[in-house]
Amino acid sequence: MSAAGPESRRWFALALLCAASFIVILDGTIVLVAVPSIKADLDLTTTGVQWVASGYALAFGGLLLLGGRAADLLGRRRVLMVGTGIFAAASLLCGLGWSGEVLIAGRAVQGASAAMMMMPAALSLLMATFADGPERNKALGAWGAVGGIGGTGGALIGGPLTDLGGWAWIFFINVPVCVGILALSPALLRESRVRSGTRTYDPLGAITVTGALVMLVLAVVQAPEAGWASAWTIGLLAGAVALVVLFVLIETRSAAPLLPLRIFRSRTLVGGNLAIFATGMTVHAMMFTLTLYAQQVLGYSAVQFGLLTAGMTVMAIVGSVAGQHIVTRIGFRPVGVTGLVLLATGCLLLTDVSADGGLLGFVLAGLLIFGSGLGSAMVAASVAALAGVAARESGLASGLTTMAFHLGGALGIAVVATVAAARTRALLIVPGPPVPQLLALTEGFRSAFGVAAGFAALGVLVCAALLTRPRPVRAEHLEPAAIAGG
Repeated sequence: MSAAGPESRRWFALALLCAASFIVILDGTIVLVAVPSIKADLDLTTTGVQWVASGYALAFGGLLLLGGRAADLLGRRRVLMVGTGIFAAASLLCGLGWSGEVLIAGRAVQGASAAMMMMPAALSLLMATFADGPERNKALGAWGAVGGIGGTGGALIGGPLTDLGGWAWIFFINVPVCVGILALSPALLRESRVRSGTRTYDPLGAITVTGALVMLVLAVVQAPEAGWASAWTIGLLAGAVALVVLFVLIETRSAAPLLPLRIFRSRTLVGGNLAIFATGMTVHAMMFTLTLYAQQVLGYSAVQFGLLTAGMTVMAIVGSVAGQHIVTRIGFRPVGVTGLVLLATGCLLLTDVSADGGLLGFVLAGLLIFGSGLGSAMVAASVAALAGVAARESGLASGLTTMAFHLGGALGIAVVATVAAARTRALLIVPGPPVPQLLALTEGFRSAFGVAAGFAALGVLVCAALLTRPRPVRAEHLEPAAIAGG
């Protein structure tokens, strides 16, 4: 093999891992543009169709920590491949879904396979492949760019698929991608796991933290309908808090904890994850609100909505590439602050949306600014959250970052859905001349965009306060590169 062989193969491996990340993130957003078609074809209620999206988020968010630890202990390539196979089968089931129940079950299996095997394993393999420093920053820049495309490109890709082929194709498209990942993984990825004499597990820790995350996600996705002050929501949140307390007690006494609490001594890991959480809240809140505005107020088709967001997707790539270069030179704090300021600015411009679409120029400008901010913010926060993490805990750290983004997204959607509905309802019942329905909806969405800007502002404060350069990892914590020939 030539000297260039291993070097070039590492970048092919990165492309493979980014493909796995892409379909996982895409499947969390692509379904939004197909919701009207799914609801009509399967005769679902509004509550029922919500679970097509929520079922995925619930399984994914609830199992991420367990998935990250499983990847560390059982082997990251093995876990990635098993998860990819299950994800492909679940995608096929969703596309063939002949009833709402089958589709929702398939979505839950998709989320579980992505959380348990695909997402943490893919990111931890990336970390094992590229050493901490400029090369890893470059790889994380590519990872962030792909995440930006997946997070914002759901409408661009899902719109034409839904309009031209039917909603089933938003799921069928996953199958050939998964087959390609399975075929290339043995050639491009070398197995990587924690090296110890015995594998020790933490079943009580796994049960309590998974239960806490499931209850938390369930509470926030149901809160807009059930009410934040309802007994159901309060009970779930209280249960989640109780399980978290129990989990912490278990972890402090466990000989081999699922989540070693010492990992939170890293200021940058905490700050990076909080910044990712704030970014997830902002992105999902904005995209959810924009989707409803485009469909309910402007009457856009899925294809038209995809075209509306195309520039944002392109700018997310530009922001990721630029952010990766700048992070390497001046650090992740200024890049993270700038990215989240751009996210807030984009959301504030979107508060000028109108019921007749007359201010579409503000919308387009807001989306372009938002996209550039998303790319740079995700790169900076990801580099910060993973910088200096020991390779033996890379799967766990990867699970934390992914969990932070998606839990933030679930909470962001729940909050803006509540705000928009409350504002619209208040205008429709106000005494005096009746307010037109479209105007009331638009005012609700404008309020929601303002709240999304507030989420980004909180992220700016986190970046400014917590993102400092970490201490380097000691050499004995590093593992060999996790690719063939590495």
